[in-house]
Parts: sequence; C-alpha cells; structure tokens
Amino acid sequence: MVISQSKPRKYVSRKLREGISTLTITGIILVVLFLFLIPMVYGIVTSLKTDGQFSKVGAPWWPATEGQYNYEGKDYDIYLVPLEDGIIKPMALVKKGRQESEFVDPANPEAGVLVWQGAWRQLGRAWEPDPQWVNFKTAWETIKFPVLLKNTFLYAAITTFGAVFSASLVAYGFARFRIPRKNILFMLMLSTVILPSAVTLIPTYFVFLKLGWVGTWLPLIVPAFFSWGTNVFLLRQFFLSIPRELDEAAMMDGANPIRIFFSIIIPQSVPALTAVGLFHFFYAWNDFFGPLIYLAGNPEKFPITVGLTAFNNLYTQSTNLIQAASLVSAVVPVIVFFFAQRVFMQGVVITGVEK
Repeated sequence: MVISQSKPRKYVSRKLREGISTLTITGIILVVLFLFLIPMVYGIVTSLKTDGQFSKVGAPWWPATEGQYNYEGKDYDIYLVPLEDGIIKPMALVKKGRQESEFVDPANPEAGVLVWQGAWRQLGRAWEPDPQWVNFKTAWETIKFPVLLKNTFLYAAITTFGAVFSASLVAYGFARFRIPRKNILFMLMLSTVILPSAVTLIPTYFVFLKLGWVGTWLPLIVPAFFSWGTNVFLLRQFFLSIPRELDEAAMMDGANPIRIFFSIIIPQSVPALTAVGLFHFFYAWNDFFGPLIYLAGNPEKFPITVGLTAFNNLYTQSTNLIQAASLVSAVVPVIVFFFAQRVFMQGVVITGVEK
C-alpha cells in the first residue's frame, strides 16, 4: 500500500504561505503605526525639554539637562572623558587647562583628582534625563486654559447636539416619508456640500452683521441646528437599512411618526449617530476660521484654537511650551474618542438587527 505525500506537503506549503502573508501584513501595519505615532512622540518629547536644550550643540533627542556634580561645595560640569584603557567615563571637570585638566570621578570621589592630558573643549558633555513636567503647568497658567477649554467644550458640545439632532430629523424625512420631488431635493441638498465655503463667506458674514450677531457665539452655534448635507447623507443611508416592518409594527400599536422616530429609529441608529457626533465634535473642537472671524475683539470668548495661536505668537522661541499647550488641548478629544468608541461598539452589538 502506497501513502501519498502530496497532501501533507500541500498543507505545509499552504500554512507557510499563510504565515508569510500574516507576517508581511503585520509588519506593514506596524510600520504605518510607527510613522503615524512619530509626530505624537515628537510632540511629547519636545514638550518635556528645557529652553536651553534646543540651543545646545550635541544635545540628545530625549529630555535631558547637562550633568553637574557638587564637589567640595561647588558645582562642576560633567564631561565624557576617554581614559587610557579605552573606556569613556563621565567625570566632573574641576580645573581647566590647555594641555591638561583635572577631573573627579562622581562615582568614586574618594579617589581624588585625576589629571587628564588633552584639550577639554573637545570633550562631549554628559546629559542626564530630566523631563520638565513644569512646562505643562506654565502653559496652563500662561494662557488661561480653563477659560479656553470651557469655551471650546461648550461650543463643541452644543453644536454637536444641534448637528446630530437636526440632521437626524432631515434624514428621517428623506428616508421614510413620501415627498414630491424627493430625489431632486435630496440632490439639491447634497450640492451644498460641493459649494466652497469661501463663496458664501462674505454673504453669510454680512447677514450675521446685520442681525447684530458678530462678536457673539450665535453665528457659530445657530447654523448647526439647520443640519449639514454630509451628516444628512450618512444618517439617511443608515435609516434606509432599518427594516420598515419595525415602523409598521409600531403604527399598529398606535405610534405616530414622531414616536416612531424617537422609539424605533434613534435607538437603532446609535452607531451612525455616534459617528456623526464624533465627526462634528472634532470639527468644532479644531475650528479656527469661524471663531477667528466672528469673535474677533472678544478674547474672553476665544476657543482653544484661537487662544493657542495667540500663545504661539507670544512664545515663538519656546517650542517646548507650545508643544505642551498643544498636548493639553488634545486631551479632551482623546478622552471623548475613547469613550465614544465604547458606545459605538455597544451600539453595534445591542442595537444590531439581522436583515
């Protein structure tokens, strides 16, 4: 009896190809993730540096200060000194000279002074890790972060509610009601997305100026309650995927369209509503042009984007403080995104309907 070896070989070959494919995909993902995290790592590292580290030649990329050692009641700079045995050792320079200098070993000060032959100016400095957490406190106190965060959070929260609520109502109408020329109206609404905002900037500003709203939050908040084309499109597509049988069952129980909207459509649409809410919240949090135009001359109403710009102009040379302020401003969006992701996943699991 002859046993074929082709099947085991094919199985091993297939598993090998699958393993190589998995490793390749994993490697690509890790590389992309590394490239994506480089700016964030750079921002964190820069925010923890001192002002002097940026101007020092040979300074490391990580937060550090030039090492010093107190010897006999006086601080001396630490240099990297090459010894006769080829070992480079950090030592404190206690006496400078042209051809020879005197050093003390911080790890063994009892050994006394060591005379080293050579030019001390050619030696590299020894750096010690020294993250400057005080930079975040300085940035927080310098530009009144509590006021900026409060203004930004209120602006983002209120407009997010208005954008999601208004867009869901309009999308519900397009998805469930028979409206004359509904497709034409829907395409007309989508065409507003294509229209550049620069085209409507001057007419919109003129209208708000005549209404006396310039200098207040109204030009930024009120338009959010009249829905946006992109949000309506996303929600309409999701509402169309919800079975109409649920609406008909609710109608048989005596529910009107408004009750169906709040009791059937909204609970089933948590994932889509969360996505739209996230999009608008991050947009409002990062909005710079609108507040800059309509809140000019009212610094007590500035959101964090406009406040950071003013801070950058004042502290152009302090890159560490600028990065610290930017990281503080990013804390709230990261927290919101983290918890919103949990809500999104719960919505997929709990409110999912088998089609």
